[in-house]
Amino acid sequence: MADYLVIVESPAKAKTIERYLGKKYKVKASMGHVRDLPKSQMGIDYDNNFEPRYITIRGKGPVLKDLKSAAKKVKKVYLAADPDREGEAIAWHLAHALNIDETSECRVVFNEITKDAVKDAFKQPRNINMNLVDAQQGRRILDRLVGYNISPLLWKKVKKGLSAGRVQSVAVKMIIDREREIEAFTPEEYWSIDGLFKKDKESFEGSFYRINNEKVKLTTKADVDKVLKRLENDEFYIESVKKKERKRNPSLPFTTSSLQQEAARKLNFRARKTMMVAQQLYEGIDLGKKDGGINGLITYMRTDSTRLSNTAQEEGQSYIKATYGEEYLGSPRKTKTNEKAQDAHEAIRPTSAYRDPAKLKSVLSRDQYRLYKLIWDRFTASLMAPAVLDTMTVQMIQNGVQFRANGSKIKFKGFMKVYIEGNDDNTKEEDKLLPDLEEGMTVKSAKIEPNQHFTQPPPRYTEARLVKTMEEKGIGRPSTYAPTLDTIQRRGYVTLDNKRFVPTELGEIVIELVKEFFPEVINIDFTVQMESDLDKIEEGEVEWVKIIDDFFSGFKKRLDYAEAEMEKVEIKDEPAGETCEKCGHEMVYKMGRYGKFMACSNFPECRNTKAILKEIGVDCPKCKEGQIVERKSKKKRTFYGCDRYPECDFLSWDKPISRPCPKCNEMLVEKKSKKGTQIQCSSCDYKEEPQK
Repeated sequence: MADYLVIVESPAKAKTIERYLGKKYKVKASMGHVRDLPKSQMGIDYDNNFEPRYITIRGKGPVLKDLKSAAKKVKKVYLAADPDREGEAIAWHLAHALNIDETSECRVVFNEITKDAVKDAFKQPRNINMNLVDAQQGRRILDRLVGYNISPLLWKKVKKGLSAGRVQSVAVKMIIDREREIEAFTPEEYWSIDGLFKKDKESFEGSFYRINNEKVKLTTKADVDKVLKRLENDEFYIESVKKKERKRNPSLPFTTSSLQQEAARKLNFRARKTMMVAQQLYEGIDLGKKDGGINGLITYMRTDSTRLSNTAQEEGQSYIKATYGEEYLGSPRKTKTNEKAQDAHEAIRPTSAYRDPAKLKSVLSRDQYRLYKLIWDRFTASLMAPAVLDTMTVQMIQNGVQFRANGSKIKFKGFMKVYIEGNDDNTKEEDKLLPDLEEGMTVKSAKIEPNQHFTQPPPRYTEARLVKTMEEKGIGRPSTYAPTLDTIQRRGYVTLDNKRFVPTELGEIVIELVKEFFPEVINIDFTVQMESDLDKIEEGEVEWVKIIDDFFSGFKKRLDYAEAEMEKVEIKDEPAGETCEKCGHEMVYKMGRYGKFMACSNFPECRNTKAILKEIGVDCPKCKEGQIVERKSKKKRTFYGCDRYPECDFLSWDKPISRPCPKCNEMLVEKKSKKGTQIQCSSCDYKEEPQK
């Protein structure tokens, strides 16, 4: 019989921790929250200081009964939910449900699920931190007041199933504002003049820089022609050569936001998937008996800090010294702490630097391995020496026309031996070498080529860019990014086009109504201030009731006004240009969980629906009768199939093209990679050069 009961959030974590603690401890899982506000009603008493009315969550009755039964059989109960506001609130709800004194030393927290960390945590239990609980309650009640008051109004005035959350509305507004910027953007013409130069047998590239050390704007072809007219021959005199050594520091370890951004760039993971896989790595992976059984591989993955513990730094440095040599050791760097960051936990890092990803590949799924390697690489690189680059800038002149060429060479890889941070443009880090040039030499131009360009509008938000912008502005917190992005897509307010957010008509209508009647809800400054106020609750500087009361007094007036003045909005279904083959009525476009689809306008009498098929102009190579169309899987991945499905079951994840393979006459497909789009045969080894 166990002497102690430990309650954690997930069964996977329970198994790991029970093994660490031994026979005196029984570890059970609450499966997250056991109590919450009721779903079917507001659950907040306006007249009694916004007192929340908590109920047992539907389906959690048996879990709670089991926990109560187990609690009666032990000397003491420890509450070991996650080490954040949400975890503290879960512990507090459990304490209430199980009649545990919240002022007793019943709360245990650990930032990583390893034997030493867990055992150390149980040596220093504490009471439940009510400031953390109140901060979570304040957020929960604030979001309930906004969502449960505005959402029914939108149901009544627009359509059922809509919602208007505090953070999600700001996110949608940001996407709409960006779309407006793109629509209002006027491209401006500009030109560049690029040259290919030769010194003996070596060639290098350079670009027009200035005329007689003065800047010249190349806005038209006429401006370019004036420059080119000054060039008399192909000989350029080298007037200056500057050589410098430049150091480049490694990136700091991951926060929640930077992990989501980098996983999107390098692994093509959505924010939700990144957090799901990270949770698995945190809770524990069975490494086999030889390597200690189930172990958590990373520290807690909801954090806005880049700080590393002294122990982690020492172990990481020891690993680097033993593996790469002392010259690769970096000196300790000060972490940058954003003024909006809570800094409650250290950065996301491996629980042991010695758990090399390559050694764990056999026990991890593909996704687990790739994300773990990303986290391990970033952590290790952050402790390594800067990279050293030799840079060279060469300035060439002819008749006052100056061209400039830049080159760089990695002299010492340093941290780049392990990891290089990605970028949104997918450009690769590589040497750009120049010949050995000296002042006074002459070089010849093999080609001088003017190029016309037009300024580009700001890019649409990818998930990574939106998360980064939300973090920079202080909107939401690490735990809210992934669910917010998921919600705005499920509601149909935005869609993803080529992995970039595009607002829908529905999203624009909802945000316009919220903007007109509840301007503070989509005001970025207001949202940021509210996040700051919620942080003050956590720090014990202010009572949560005051924050809610200050907000609600003005919000209630606007709510009453909106109830009376908001006009009903009719969203007409867009005709699809087809008739229903079942009843003859017109087919219309509808928005569903997985995006747009076609449905019969005679609904509910006729329930015929069809997927929207986008032809790509390629005949089906299998049945020779149908057309290849673009389709979406349930996970929103694009694939290609025959429009005669199910009669023809042709399917391809790669986009077919209209011409056949010149080698075997089979189907050619497009494959996308960081190098560009490559055309290759689906049957033989024929490949064409990638096109950017």
